[in-house]
Amino acid sequence: MSGDFTQRAPGALNDPTLRRNFRRAMDGLMTKRAAQFQDTAAWNALRARGAAVKARVVSKLPELLEQLEANCTANGITVHWAESTAEANAIVLEILQAAGAKKVIKGKSMVSEEMELNHYLGDHGIKAVESDLGEYIIQLAGEAPSHIVMPCIHKNKSEIAALFAEHIDGLGYTEDVDTLTAAARKALRNEFATADAGISGVNFAVAETGTLVLVENEGNGRLSTTLPPLHIALMGIEKLAETLEDIPPLLSLLPRSATGQAITTYVNMISSPRKPGEKDGPEQVHLVLLDSGRSRVYADEQLRDTLRCIRCGACMNHCPVYSRVGGHTYKFVYPGPIGKILTPQLEGLDCAGDQPHASTLCNACVEVCPVKIPIADLLVRLRGESVHSSDSPAVKGAGSRHNWREALVWRGWKFMYSHPLAYAAGAKVLSRLGNAIPDSAPMIREWTSVRNRPKFAGKTLHELVREEGYDHE
Repeated sequence: MSGDFTQRAPGALNDPTLRRNFRRAMDGLMTKRAAQFQDTAAWNALRARGAAVKARVVSKLPELLEQLEANCTANGITVHWAESTAEANAIVLEILQAAGAKKVIKGKSMVSEEMELNHYLGDHGIKAVESDLGEYIIQLAGEAPSHIVMPCIHKNKSEIAALFAEHIDGLGYTEDVDTLTAAARKALRNEFATADAGISGVNFAVAETGTLVLVENEGNGRLSTTLPPLHIALMGIEKLAETLEDIPPLLSLLPRSATGQAITTYVNMISSPRKPGEKDGPEQVHLVLLDSGRSRVYADEQLRDTLRCIRCGACMNHCPVYSRVGGHTYKFVYPGPIGKILTPQLEGLDCAGDQPHASTLCNACVEVCPVKIPIADLLVRLRGESVHSSDSPAVKGAGSRHNWREALVWRGWKFMYSHPLAYAAGAKVLSRLGNAIPDSAPMIREWTSVRNRPKFAGKTLHELVREEGYDHE
C-alpha cells in the first residue's frame, strides 16, 4: 500500500463487508470487556496498580534489562541484543543455521512482524509456519495482521472457509466452525512434530527471575516452545516486569482488556532450557531483545509513556476510526491508537507523520487503556512535532509535514484575531463574498469533500448589534 492514511481510508470505508466484519467484532469485544470490569472501583484500583508497575519498569528500564540478561544467562537462556530489525533477523538466522534448522513453527509475535521475519527466513531457505489460528489464516491469505491480538479479525466465516478449501487438501468448502478449526489443528499437528525450531513472542519478561511469560488460548504457544529442540523468543526491550509479584495484576488486566476473558487458557512461564531428568522442553532457549528505536523513545520523558503498552488492543477495539477502516489502512505493523503514537516514534515522522492525525481525539482509548497511557496527549504532541522542528532525541523527522501554505494561513489568522481593525475588515469581506467561494477552492475543498460548506451570514454581528441601536463598543 502506498500514500498516507487519508488516501487509503476511502477504500476501507467503501467496503461494506469489511465494515460489517469490524463492527460485529468490535461490538462483541467491547461488550465482553465491559462485563469484566463492572465494578468501577475495582477496575480503577487494578488499573492504577498496572499503570504503576509499568511506569516503574519504564523509569528504570536500562538497569532492569541488565538484570534480566544476568538472570536469564544464569538460568541457561542465551540473550542477544539487536539494535535494529535487520540485526535481529541476522541473529535469528545465525542461530537457526547453526542448528541446521530448515523449518520453524511460530507462536504469535508482533516483534516478528516488525522484523518481517517470515519473509526473511524464506529468502534464506527456512520455512516459517504460523501456528496461532489467526496468524495461520492470514499466512494462507498472504496478508499482514490487522489487529495486534486478533490478526484475522477483518475476515468473516465465508472468507475463511474459502481460504481453507483452497489450501487444505481434501477439506472442501464448509462454513462449520468446528470443522474448520479441526482441519487447521490437523494440518498444524504435523508442523509441530516436524519443526526444527520454535519461535515465540514474549508478553512479559521478569527481570527478578529471568522468566519469560507467554499468554495464549490455543496451546500452540506451549507446543511451539516445548516440542522443538530449539526455542527462540523475540521481545521488544520494553516488555518487562520487575518482579514476579508484578505479573498477577498484569495478567488480570491483559486478557480482560483484550478479549474479555478473566484469564487466558494457558499461561506459560519459561525460565530455562530442558534440565537433566526432565522429559520435555527445548534443549536451547535464546532470547532476542529488539531495540529498533525504543531507546530513542525512552530518552524523552513524555513520549516514553508509550513504552508502558502491554499490547492488549483495547484502544483499537474502542476507537471509532480503527473500527471503521480496519488495521490495514494504517499500513504499518501497529494500527489503531497505540500505533498512531508508537509508529511515528519508531519509524520517524518523515515516514509515518500522517498517523497522529488519523484520530478524533475523542479519548475513548485513554479511558480504556489498562495502564493509563495518555494517548491523546501524545497524539497532540506528535501532531505538533510533525510540522515543527524539535530538540527531542526521540523525534525523528520532526517538521517533515510542514506546509508553508498552511503556516501562512495560520499567521494570517493570528494577525486578524489580534488586530481589531483587521478582524472587522475580514469579517465584512467574508459576509459579503464568502458564499461565492467555490467548493473546489484550495482553502476549503478538504472540508467540503466530507462536510457541508459553511454559510456566511449576510451581516456581521457588529452590524446587527449596531442596527438594533446598541453601542457594540
